[in-house]
Amino acid sequence: MTTTGSLAPDADADAADPSAVARPARPALPAPYLRWLAGAQLGALGDAALAFALGWAAAAHGGAAAGLVLTVITVARTVLVLIGGAVADQLGARRVMLAGDAVMLAATLALAAAAGLRGSPLGLLLLAALVIGVVDAFYLPASGSMPRLLVDAGELPRALALRQAGGQLAALLGAPLGGALVAAGGLPAAALVDAASFAVLLLVLLLLPVSDPRRAPAAGSGTAGPAGPAGNGTDRPAGLLREAAAGVRLATGDRLLRSALLLAGAAAGAVLPVVSLLGPLLARAAGWGAGAAGLVAGAQGAGVLVVAVLLARRGAGGGRTPRGAGTAAAAGLCAAAAGIALLAAAPVPAAAVIGGLLTGAGSGLFAGRLGPLVLGAAPDSHLSRVQALLTLVQSAALVLSTGALGLLADTAGPRVPIALCALATGAAGLLALASPVLRRA
Repeated sequence: MTTTGSLAPDADADAADPSAVARPARPALPAPYLRWLAGAQLGALGDAALAFALGWAAAAHGGAAAGLVLTVITVARTVLVLIGGAVADQLGARRVMLAGDAVMLAATLALAAAAGLRGSPLGLLLLAALVIGVVDAFYLPASGSMPRLLVDAGELPRALALRQAGGQLAALLGAPLGGALVAAGGLPAAALVDAASFAVLLLVLLLLPVSDPRRAPAAGSGTAGPAGPAGNGTDRPAGLLREAAAGVRLATGDRLLRSALLLAGAAAGAVLPVVSLLGPLLARAAGWGAGAAGLVAGAQGAGVLVVAVLLARRGAGGGRTPRGAGTAAAAGLCAAAAGIALLAAAPVPAAAVIGGLLTGAGSGLFAGRLGPLVLGAAPDSHLSRVQALLTLVQSAALVLSTGALGLLADTAGPRVPIALCALATGAAGLLALASPVLRRA
């Protein structure tokens, strides 16, 4: 790595003055990563806008239809995500993402044309949901491995925090953008904007450096890596299943990955339904109105965003995983538990907003520290498969808990399941703090 003359007058001066070496310790993130991240966040914004538009169009067919559209996306993604991770590890993340963006570009253009001609019949919405879920199953593991392929090990935590901040910002802006697009041109307008974002991301990916250069030793023919001989998984479905199973065996056999994945599942099941499901139910039951529910959700998103930006600016030393990552992730869960408990007991909307903010800040710290821990612990040959397993664990936990919490809210009111979520989140955080493998991470 070269240094400009103004920062390093001579080698002797650097050796004599340790602070001179320490000043440039946090270099800018690589330009290819920043270009990819900008394109990815633009795509995430388009996806969030289209998701709102699909939900709005499905709601016209009734609540059951709207739930069915969302369920199709989740089920397709959950069923195929392990296969998607195996394909990404075999073919390379960039190739899989290029294929996924090309499919989604064609699909969103077709959706815009069909919706413009026929409106939004339920069959069309279900078909669009199925395509989105299938593409997500292959795309998400590949996308999750990209930071390891484009960023040096020491900058990985900062790169992931910046990605988290961008994703949260896209989520916050996506629904208002989707609403504006639906008001202006209906579902076709949202689909066309999403198509434009896929076109931009395709161009960004095409201009990235050679695909997956850091995987080259593991991908070569005849290598004796954990993935097995190259080509087996891509030639036959049975080979892909073996590769997917190999990823599961690796993750469950590694104490650190196993502990981190279990913690991620617990957090997904206990934290994510609070603001998306139970917060609106609480606002309705308490007579606060939709505005208060929106403020709570916005406060939670703001908490995640602020913590992610701070982590991205602060960075971390010590390689791929930040110092004390496991302890920080556990502390984040404990903070989130306190916020959820405040939400459960909130007598007025202002207290609920504070609870949402604390919940977001805690979950942001958790995600910002657990993400580098999981990605940094995965071997190069299994990056996408470990990311696929992370997606599967979180999706499965969320699906199971959301249904159970919704039923409990119907019978006992929303405050009881919110309090249970606080207890579960706090217990997960305390168990993580007591785990030697996570404390040492």
